[in-house]
Amino acid sequence: MNDESSYPSPSLPRRLAALLYDTLLVVPLVMLSVALFMGARTLLLGPPAENTVVQLDANLVRLVAFATAAAFFCGFWLKSGQTLGMQAWRIKLVSTDGSRPRVGQALLRCLGAILSASALGLGYLWCVVDSNGRYWHDYLSRTKLIMLPKRDRDRKKSAGAAQQ
Repeated sequence: MNDESSYPSPSLPRRLAALLYDTLLVVPLVMLSVALFMGARTLLLGPPAENTVVQLDANLVRLVAFATAAAFFCGFWLKSGQTLGMQAWRIKLVSTDGSRPRVGQALLRCLGAILSASALGLGYLWCVVDSNGRYWHDYLSRTKLIMLPKRDRDRKKSAGAAQQ
């Protein structure tokens, strides 16, 4: 097996493409979880009085949304180091020593990602100027993103297309 710690860091456009792909998966999951939360709340507290609009506390909605997104990302990172978007774009999350991320690292990376985004996205843009190509939350969680090489099957396809 190849030493993954020596693989290069993916480019910012590739990272953003994987993030967009994952966002298209996470948003419906968040919507479903909030809807289920509202349904459970109605079942537990009873139906609202007539002519009453049911509203959720905005902070509870944020908490449910964050928990759903964190479960999505942490689940994939802990299982294989890759979300579905990362798989499509050949990006993998590893610990700085090249091993699979641990639970604490994955959770810390999720929390750190919020900090990176809340600083006007500077934590994400940091990978452009960083010599290691890492985000702020990568440093916080002691993880890094690596670019996986093309598989043999992909190389054969592109070589066959180039010969034609």
